[in-house]
Amino acid sequence: MSQAQRPYGLLNELSGIEETRNPERQRNLPAGACFAWLSAGWRDLWTRPGPSLAYGFAVFLVSAVLVWTLFAFGWDYILFPALAGFMIVGPVAAVGLYEKSRELEEGGKPGLGSMLFVSPRAGAQVLFTGLLLFLVMLLWMRAAVLIYALFFGVRPFPGLDHITHVILTTPEGLAMLVVGTAIGGLFAAFGFAISVFSVPMLLDRPVDALTAMGTSMATVWNNTRPMIVWGFVVLILFALGVATGFLGLIVIFPWLGHATWHAYKAMR
Repeated sequence: MSQAQRPYGLLNELSGIEETRNPERQRNLPAGACFAWLSAGWRDLWTRPGPSLAYGFAVFLVSAVLVWTLFAFGWDYILFPALAGFMIVGPVAAVGLYEKSRELEEGGKPGLGSMLFVSPRAGAQVLFTGLLLFLVMLLWMRAAVLIYALFFGVRPFPGLDHITHVILTTPEGLAMLVVGTAIGGLFAAFGFAISVFSVPMLLDRPVDALTAMGTSMATVWNNTRPMIVWGFVVLILFALGVATGFLGLIVIFPWLGHATWHAYKAMR
């Protein structure tokens, strides 16, 4: 097989992925492949459900406290960018869920302790990846503030109870909606591509952060259709979790975490 024919080329060699694996598992998966991942994730969630639900409850508490803090300090203008940014750093927060799915595959009996004190095979590279994703999230939040200033100048933020009216009924608001959606979509696509498989890979393999993120991006590129569907599914489920006052994340977050592990395994 020539270098050009390899699914990932140099990235495969750097990350130690054997060339003997079937390339059809690494590219051209059907668009609906994510529903098999969701099914497997749902099975993992309800196999020894206590630790997974406790994990989800912790995510709910952290989310509720962060939102309360934003309102308490008058930072509600960054609420929507912060929620979008959470989807970028979410794969790092789900590392304990990947560990549970991995242990279940190996016939183990994972508990909350093993999910909270994970020993990734890549070591501290997981923390480095988390830092990079956090910086991407901060960059997106800053870009959102600058976009608002670009269209509304130094006008104070009208508050969440008025912002929808301002956006949908003023020329500046409609223009900001178009530009903000386009730029936010680019941030979301980039963050999703570099994070969706990189953190599970760092748990599973002794690779460095940049190699894992590059391989994740290559995997997404080679499986554009199923990953677009997967991205929409994640977005819809996350929106449902937010719409329930974050209570839905108690189930949705661990479900998506376990499903992401199976997505990674399907791409290997």
